[in-house]
This record gives sequence, structure tokens and C-alpha cells, in this order.
Amino acid sequence: MALLTPLLAFLYHLPHVYKWLLRPYYVASLFMSVAFLAIRKTPGVCDHLSTQREDGNPCDFDWREVEILMFLSAIVMMKNRRAITVEQHVGNIILFSKVANVLLFFRLDIRLGLLYLTLCIVFLMTCKPPLYMGPEYIKYFSDKTIDDELERDGRVTWIVEFFANWSPECQSFASVYADLSLKYNCAGLKFGKVDIGRYGEVSKKYKVSASPLSKQLPSLVIFQGGKEVMRRPQVDKKGRAVSWTFTEENIIREFNLNELYQKSKKLSKTKGAAADKAALSQFPPVLEEEEPEQEVVGAKEEDLETKKDK
Repeated sequence: MALLTPLLAFLYHLPHVYKWLLRPYYVASLFMSVAFLAIRKTPGVCDHLSTQREDGNPCDFDWREVEILMFLSAIVMMKNRRAITVEQHVGNIILFSKVANVLLFFRLDIRLGLLYLTLCIVFLMTCKPPLYMGPEYIKYFSDKTIDDELERDGRVTWIVEFFANWSPECQSFASVYADLSLKYNCAGLKFGKVDIGRYGEVSKKYKVSASPLSKQLPSLVIFQGGKEVMRRPQVDKKGRAVSWTFTEENIIREFNLNELYQKSKKLSKTKGAAADKAALSQFPPVLEEEEPEQEVVGAKEEDLETKKDK
């Protein structure tokens, strides 16, 4: 059962994974991830490689290479326990596969190791992972607009994500945050994002470190009336982020989104009623014409008949 559940989950998401892996960034990443395997197993190429196997077969892994690959598998399994999306699972596999390739190439030949490491650095600097482009109800802030938007209406609650485009965790979380905005966005509850990798002043003001070693990316903060009410992950007295998993269930529970949404819907109705009232007040009331009284009309008809008789 333990193996059946992840297998069924993989088959369920297979169409989405297939479409996702066809993107150029991930196609190139997959080729780089299997580079050592391809060289070690390709006939005509592996014949010229050195090996420490007892049988002297250069086209098969030796005991040290198998050990490195097994260690890689253990790290990937541990890392993927905290992964929340299929993209994050595959991203972890690609990342640690590249690390293993660096070790294997350096062990095989220092020149191959330097060449592969150089390719990884060039790829990292020139190729950026694709950003999430799906539907969402999210407002993107800059360093000049975030303060004004948060303080514009004290009745509105804002949930703001502080992120950086280069962070793999932020890229994986993008689809989850977009789904939350589609489910819970209303007039009294709004969702926003600000790129602190681009706006350093925002990072300093709201005390969210943009360092790759800080583990504060992404950070979710609730603002009411322009003031911070709550954030995840929390930061201890030493400025270190407390480990927290950004799953949809955790966010809904920790931020009480269901209750917050119900309260915000009431605010939406109040705003709508106030707007209708204001619109009606712009026009003067229309006075209806009074119908003539039947008794008076009847009296006039009797007078006319009396005059005719005379």
C-alpha cells in the first residue's frame, strides 16, 4: 500500500507532468541530470573511461559510483517528504542529480568535472525556470505601491507573499498560492505578492531576508489596517526562520481562512449596500402624480346633467 499510493498519485498527475517537462528549461535540466549515466553507458564512449571494477568493465558502475548514487537516492527521498507539488518533487530530483554528477565527473576525470561544473554555472546564470502563468486573483506590489495599498482601507485584510523569482521554493508555491486566491479572494480579503529579490528596501522594511540561506522564502504575512497580524514562517529571536511546510491545508488552518473569508464576505455585502445607497442619494425622489378623486369627478358630471335639463 505504501508503494501503491505514490504510484497512483504519479499516474493521476502524469498528463500535467508530461506537459510540464516539455518546457525547454526542464528538458535541458533532465539531459544534464543524466549526463554521467549517458557517458558511462554509451558504447564507444565508455570504452575510453577509467574504472575501478575488478572485471575491468568501463561501461558499468563501480562500487564507489553505486554508493554515491544510493546516497543521492536517500537524500532525494528525505527532501521530497516536504515537497508539496509535483514540480517540487521533480525539481529536487534534478537538483541533487546535478550535484551527484559533479562528484562523479570529478572522481572520473578532473577535466570532465571542471567542464560539467562550468556548464552548470552557465546554465544557472542564463536559464531561468518558467514562472507560473495560470489564473489568479493576486495584486503585484512594488516598493512604491505596497504601503499605500495596505493602508488604503482598514477594513480590508491582505495576505501578502514575499518571494524571489530565483527561489525554487517560491516557484513551487506559486500555483498553491494562486489556487488559494481563486477560492478566498473577495472585497474584504485580498491577496498580494511582492518580489523582494527585486525590491531590497521592501525586504528590509518588512524584515524578510532574501538570502538563499535564510529559509524565509516564501513568507506569508497577514495585514489588517496596514499592520502585521501574523506571518509564516515565524522568525525566532536570533532572526532564524522556524521550519514550516507551505501546504494548502496548513495555510488554511494556520490563517483561519474559512472564518476570515466568511467575515470578509459580510464586509462585501456591507460595501455593496452602501454603494447602492450612495447611488440612490445622487438622484432626487420622483413625485408621482395624484389621481383625481372619484367623488369630485362624479359631482361635476351631475352638475352638467342638471344644466342640460334646465
